[in-house]
Amino acid sequence: MKEAIVKTDFNFPNQKNLYVGKVRDVYNINDEYLAMVVSDRISAFDVVLPEGIPFKGQVLNQIATRFLDATSDIVPNWKIATPDPMVTIGHLAEPFMVEMVIRGYLTGHAWREYKAGKRVLCGEPMPEGMKENQKFEKPIITPTTKAMEGHDEDISKEEILKQGIVSKEDYEMLEKYTQALFARGTEIAAEKGLILVDTKYEFGKKDGVIYLIDEIHTPDSSRYFYSEGYAERLAKNEQQKQLSKEFVREWLMENGFQGKDGQKVPEMTEEKVNQISERYIELYEQIIGEKFVKADAKAVNARIEKNISDCLKTLK
Repeated sequence: MKEAIVKTDFNFPNQKNLYVGKVRDVYNINDEYLAMVVSDRISAFDVVLPEGIPFKGQVLNQIATRFLDATSDIVPNWKIATPDPMVTIGHLAEPFMVEMVIRGYLTGHAWREYKAGKRVLCGEPMPEGMKENQKFEKPIITPTTKAMEGHDEDISKEEILKQGIVSKEDYEMLEKYTQALFARGTEIAAEKGLILVDTKYEFGKKDGVIYLIDEIHTPDSSRYFYSEGYAERLAKNEQQKQLSKEFVREWLMENGFQGKDGQKVPEMTEEKVNQISERYIELYEQIIGEKFVKADAKAVNARIEKNISDCLKTLK
C-alpha cells in the first residue's frame, strides 16, 4: 500500500496564499485561479484523524471531476482542468457563506432532529408519522452557515435573507440550481443501482456569475443507499445499506469517539487504514461504474507539483 499524502507545501509563481482545510490544500494563484490538492487526510466529527488513507484523495477528486462535467449544462462550475489524479485547477470565486444541503430522505441529522420531536428543519416542515430513511414527498433544502472554524449551523431561508447573507435574487438561483443538480445526481445514481439520499453544494460568484464550487456527489459530501432491498429494509425498520463516509463515523462511535472534549481517536492500525482505503475504492467503483485505476505511487508530491506547474503555465 502506498504512503498517504497528508501534507503539501508548494510554492508556485504568483501564489498569493495556501489554505489548508480538513482535507484539501488550496493554492490561490494571483487571486484568479485555485489549485486544489485533494489530500489523503480524512476527517470525521470535524476532526482530522491522525492517519491518512491511501488513494482517498484520488477517489474524491475523480468522482467530483466526473460529476462537475456531468452537470456543467445546469450551472457553470469552477473547474478548468484536472492535471493530476489528486488535483483540480479552476476559477477563484467569492464563496457564498451558506452551504446548500438538500435531503430526499429522512435520515442522518434530519432524522435525529425528527426523533427529538422537531417537525420543522431550517424552515421546512417535516410531516408527522414518518420513519427513519423514508422518502420525503419532495426534496427539502436545509441550508447551513459556512463556518470558518467549528461546526456549521442550520439556518432557514428567511434568516439568510433577513441577515443579508445572500441576496433574495441570488438565493433563489441557488435553490433552483440545487434542485436541478440533485435531480441530475438522482438520475445518475439510479443508473448505478443507487439512491442519492442527501448532499450539499457550495456556490460562489465571479464577475457577476454564479459558479458551482468545491466537490460534488462524492461519498464525503453525499449519502447514497443501495436501491436493491431499500423498500424491504424500510418496511422492516432495518438500517439501509449505504455508500458514504458513515462507516468511518460508525467505527469511531463504536470505539467511544464523537469528537467531544476529552475523547481520544482510537488507534488506526495499518489494517484499519487499508480497510478504509479499500472501502473508498469500492465507493468509487459503485458510484462511477468503472474499475478504479490507482495512480503511480512513486514520488507523488513531486508529480503533483510538476503537473500543477505545467498546467498553470497554460493559463497565462
